[in-house]
Amino acid sequence: MNNDTQIVKGILEGCILKILEQEETYGYKTVEMLCNVGFDVNEATVYPILTRLQNKGLLKIDKRPSPYGPTRKYYSLTNKGKKSLNDFQDTWDRIKNIVDKIMEDDKND
Repeated sequence: MNNDTQIVKGILEGCILKILEQEETYGYKTVEMLCNVGFDVNEATVYPILTRLQNKGLLKIDKRPSPYGPTRKYYSLTNKGKKSLNDFQDTWDRIKNIVDKIMEDDKND
């Protein structure tokens, strides 16, 4: 599959929630963390997701001064965000197990 954009879009929200569960951080650092683990994403992809998650009530924002320019928005999970992350994790585990089973069965033929 040459273009995995649709698959990535489906799981990126959950991965961002997980990052923000582990560490309250700002948008650009979230982009860097995703890139460091292998996601090919940029700010134009991540910032709209952060806004969408905030609008759903899954994230809270704390504005703080930055030594490098304008005030930064630091994102962290709300209780609703923690529940959404748990739901994502349950769904991911189920789907991953199914796909792994199918891929393993193919190798055993």
